[in-house]
Amino acid sequence: MPCWTSKVNSCNATHVTPTLKTNACSPAIPLPIKSDGRGPEASSQPLKPDHMPSMVHLRKSLDQVPGFKLAYQQRKEVPMSELANPVQPAPATADAATLDPRTSRRAVVSGTFGTALEWFDFAVYGTLSATLFPQLFFPSFDANTAILASFATFGAGMVARPLGGIVFGALGDKIGRRNVLMFTLILMGAASILIGLLPTYAVAGIIAPTLLVILRFLQGFALGGEATGVQVLVVEHAPTAHRGLYGGILATGSPLAQTFASITLTGLAMFLSKEDFASWGWRVPFLMGVLLLVVGVFIRRRIEETPAFKENQKKAAESAVPQERALAVIAKKPGTVIKLVLSWAASAGLFWISVTYAVNYLTKELGYDNSITFGLLLMANLVSIPAALLGGRLSDRIGRKKTFLLGLTMQGMAAATMFPIMNTMNFPASAAIIALALCGIQVTAGTQAAFFSEALPTSMRYTGSALGMTMAGLIFGAPIPFVAAWIFQNTENGTLALTCIGLSLVILSMIATILLPERYKQSLHEEH
Repeated sequence: MPCWTSKVNSCNATHVTPTLKTNACSPAIPLPIKSDGRGPEASSQPLKPDHMPSMVHLRKSLDQVPGFKLAYQQRKEVPMSELANPVQPAPATADAATLDPRTSRRAVVSGTFGTALEWFDFAVYGTLSATLFPQLFFPSFDANTAILASFATFGAGMVARPLGGIVFGALGDKIGRRNVLMFTLILMGAASILIGLLPTYAVAGIIAPTLLVILRFLQGFALGGEATGVQVLVVEHAPTAHRGLYGGILATGSPLAQTFASITLTGLAMFLSKEDFASWGWRVPFLMGVLLLVVGVFIRRRIEETPAFKENQKKAAESAVPQERALAVIAKKPGTVIKLVLSWAASAGLFWISVTYAVNYLTKELGYDNSITFGLLLMANLVSIPAALLGGRLSDRIGRKKTFLLGLTMQGMAAATMFPIMNTMNFPASAAIIALALCGIQVTAGTQAAFFSEALPTSMRYTGSALGMTMAGLIFGAPIPFVAAWIFQNTENGTLALTCIGLSLVILSMIATILLPERYKQSLHEEH
């Protein structure tokens, strides 16, 4: 007769009908059933009815099995109709059912090209605004005022970014991510190329800086929709388990572009005379944006609209209630967007401290040559490239908030020690501290795309993410070069003041990050 030989794992008794009971148990320990007394030699012979244990004896024996009695008492009744028609497993999530790996890869490549074009131009412009543009476009001012004017022109693009984020974000939430991003890429690239063709103040007078401001504004307007739009596009095309990694790949476009910009500027500064560089050499990086623009447009044309947006549009079409505009939704729930702005404050501010003003400080205050400072930025950017991938991949494993806080901690360490280390005039140490700052920023950047997208519903994801990043850049990033220049010109201890600003931004961002929701395991199709 049958005998169980392993330890009890689980037991579930199911009462089907008053006359039908089934018992589904995992293999159990040997049941203490009394022997039939026939001896081992008769064990293979069939049992006679008088030798069979009664149901009462069997039940008493089963009651001695650990867990059986409780499971039997908790048995549930199952109608026969359910046995005839068992419950089918739930269908796969929309993510798994609708995502095409090829489309996901195209989205990442296209987004990376757009990000690279954006940051290549910003890195070039930010560096030149601290070194060359004051004398090319503002020669009528004294040296200090010219630097302030150059940084103010740089800030014009930052001022336009929130406006672009609102306009293009609302359009992207209404007519689709892909359609809007085609236009922003073309507008951004065209503005960059035209900057490379601008006449200088010596040729066109006041018209030159005026045109520079206008083009910077248009460029920033396009970037306001491009920067976060590609993030939403990539994250919505990514599988749930790899959204952070895809965002991290996208974030590598920033350090790669800045590295390419540093190589370009360093090479031009080394192989051209100062006169040639000031005459036409500075135009080369802006005109090189043509290549990125052409390739980016070609790839982006082949991308489909995201599954999350399609599903949201389908629900809106089937609903009897008209869908609210993204800005109306944000107006009702502004708390999340405000937290997103504050969480990005440190990364926005410390980026411009590390990349833009640090170059000015090294050249103007410490006397480094331009080629040396460009080389320093090149080394720092090369080191920071893997940090974006690390941040994205790590956030898929331990969550967005923990990874984001790790990046902010690295930024705080860099902010506290950057200027004291640079003041030692030790080149490797200066490169290392700027690299630490950029690595911390890239860890948060690799996490940010998925983190921000998951914090918002599909109907306002583009607009909310755009406002979160662009407003942080406008409030906490754009003023930094201007404020830093003013501080160093009007205070005795400018480095201490700038250090305090950096640490304050880190603390503010940490608090906001802790207050944001953690949804790294949830589908983007779930509304919050």
